[in-house]
This record gives sequence, C-alpha cells and structure tokens, in this order.
Amino acid sequence: MDVSLFDFELPEKLIAQTPLANRTQSRLLTLDRRTGDIAHRNFTDFIDLLEDGDTLILNDTRVIPARLFGTKPDTGGSVEVLLLKQLEGDRWEALVRPGKRVKTGTVITFGEGPEPLLTATVEAEGDMGERTLAFQYRGIFTEILDQLGHMPLPPYIRETLPDRERYQTVYAREAGSAAAPTAGLHFTEAYLEQIREKGIQIAYVTLHVGLGTFRPVSVDNIHEHKMHAEYYEVPPETAAAIQTARAAGKRVIAVGTTSARTLETAAASTEDGRIEACSGWTDIFIYPGYTFRCVDALLTNFHLPKSTLLMMISALAGREPVLAAYNEAVEKEYRFFSFGDAMFIY
Repeated sequence: MDVSLFDFELPEKLIAQTPLANRTQSRLLTLDRRTGDIAHRNFTDFIDLLEDGDTLILNDTRVIPARLFGTKPDTGGSVEVLLLKQLEGDRWEALVRPGKRVKTGTVITFGEGPEPLLTATVEAEGDMGERTLAFQYRGIFTEILDQLGHMPLPPYIRETLPDRERYQTVYAREAGSAAAPTAGLHFTEAYLEQIREKGIQIAYVTLHVGLGTFRPVSVDNIHEHKMHAEYYEVPPETAAAIQTARAAGKRVIAVGTTSARTLETAAASTEDGRIEACSGWTDIFIYPGYTFRCVDALLTNFHLPKSTLLMMISALAGREPVLAAYNEAVEKEYRFFSFGDAMFIY
C-alpha cells in the first residue's frame, strides 16, 4: 500500500500553535463509519454522543520534561536531547541533534557551572537514529530533570508554553511520555464528572508515548514501515470494565490513538480477543485491512499527512471517508495537531 494514498493538502495556518484558553472550546467533527456521514459540532456536544453503558478509555500517561540542551565538553558544541524511554537504571533511549556529530562514546554535559548537574555518555547508536545514553549525576534524577528539562513540544509548535500543565491531560499521573496523548487535552475535570454522571464508565490505560507514535513514515510502501516499541499497561479494573461493557453489548470508546493501540495490543494477546490485565511493549502498526477487536469508537485529533495515525483512523473508518472528512475539516478551517480540534469516529 502506497503512503501517498494518505496525503492531503494542509495549509500551515491550520496548525494550532497554542492551546485554547478553555479546553472544551474546541470544535468537534463527527464521522459515522457505517454511513460516512459527517457533522460539525462543538466539543461540549461530545457528551450527547455517548450512550448509557459506554466505557471511555483514557491514557493516563504523564509527559516528562524530556527535552534537554547540553554541551560537548571537548568541542563546546551544542546538543539537543529528547528522552524517549527509560531502559534500565540510568540508561535511556533518546533522539539527539545534530545526530551526525553525536557518536558512540560522545560525552554530553547539562547545566551551567564548573560541575555539571547531569552528564551523559552515548553507549550505542540505533537503527532509527536513536541513541542509548548512560547518565551520571548526584541526587535524584527526576528532580534534576525537572530543573533542567523542557516540555517536548512537537517541532511544528513554535510558540512558547509558559505553563507546562497545558501540555498535560487533567488525568495524567503515570510519568514517562515524550509527548502528550493529545485527544485528552480537550477534557476538564468538570466535564469528565458530567460524563460520569450520565452513566458513562471511565477507565484508564497507560501507554508512554515515544518514537513509535510520532516517527514519520519514510518509506513508499507502508508495509515496510517499522513501528518503535512503547511501554503499555492495562490494569485489572480496566480489563474488568471492558469485559462488563462487552457482555452488555455496549461500546468501548478509545480517547486517542494511544489508547486504541493499547487496547488492540491487549486484544491481540488473547485467543478470543478478551481484554485481560497485561503490560509490556507494543509496536503494533494499524492500517487499512486491520480488523479492530476491541475499539468500537475513537475520539482523536487531526493528524499529519502520511502519518501512521492517519493510517490507523483510516483502518477504523475507511481511507476515503476519512480523507473526505479531512478535506472538509480543511475547508472549514479546523485546527490541526496537538492543540487542535477533535474528531469522533463512531
């Protein structure tokens, strides 16, 4: 399948640079995957699209200040580091810039003064441009990271973000992500409480967003694209909630593509697709031709052309209906990407 099939024209002015003052002020495009019907609403209307007994699955990962700016002490050259995932102990997988100048054995220091707060040594170079870094420091790593690190905003966002919490969901609690599960940025605590009061069950999974989610597709044939593994967890109470919904013939609604990937990974781990408590690493790549085993509906943001996320939602609703919806979203000037508007596929 050719990656060009998932291309569309996106004016740069539609790339949202800042979050809305009120999270729920976003617009909402809905797509009926059975009929292809498209409708335009406000995000506050999302609750009206939920039915008694539905189970809403949220990704409770928390973004860490994973972007670090360091120096090579031997040359004085600047290095930018994006922490992707912790391996074991003080070893991390990371992306670095400029990559060509950061080889195995390179030492990078972080923090001003005669004694750097943090030092990293490059131990290995990966096939996808990533590096394995071993850190040395005194004190508590998370406290040092909080002091030196910056929120890892996507490169298309050029505005500063004074308040770090604007790039966190209101239910974020499990630290470990290099990017936010952005579909969840639309919710406030008050709105989630309204959803609960309607009789909608809310449950949580964890997927720490890393290179697998936002790595661009660089091959012409999508079957040749390799996803990077990301850590996930499905707790027992979430598995039980999904089993209850399934037994009652109710919908399982994923908030965000990361929640969807987690649920589909869990479903693939059992012979009958039954969701059980589990954890591990997933590199699942969902594109048209895939049959969803758990997710019935999906709330998501608008994604990059030719991205794996656009391919995933095309697997759920069909490539042509999705691209038709995207073209309409462009025409009506919806806000795209992390701080953009929302789309509900049901």
